[in-house]
Amino acid sequence: QVQLVESGGGLVQPGGSLRLSCVASGSIFSTDVMGWYRQAPGKQRELVAHITNGDATYYADSVKARFTISRDSAKNTLYLQMNSLKPEDTAVYYCNVRRVIWDFWGQGIQVTVSA
Repeated sequence: QVQLVESGGGLVQPGGSLRLSCVASGSIFSTDVMGWYRQAPGKQRELVAHITNGDATYYADSVKARFTISRDSAKNTLYLQMNSLKPEDTAVYYCNVRRVIWDFWGQGIQVTVSA
């Protein structure tokens, strides 16, 4: 079992930056994939980025070159550096651990991009 707690969200102006953090309690296995998803009002939850234990990364086209995902395995912590934020990035962001066929989720954290 894995518990995930996100932090770092909030209100930011367009063009600004935020860094999300996700601390995992419980064991993270070498085969686990950690990632960030988001869900905007009235829309389905979508994958933003994920990272493997070997640091292979994937980004949604909408965030490429603006967002950077990273992990600190020693601290069991996942990060999402978000730069050049746009109003369309407004959503609840969720931390995720995918273990084979199982998904563990954080409670979600609000990110609002508005002038």
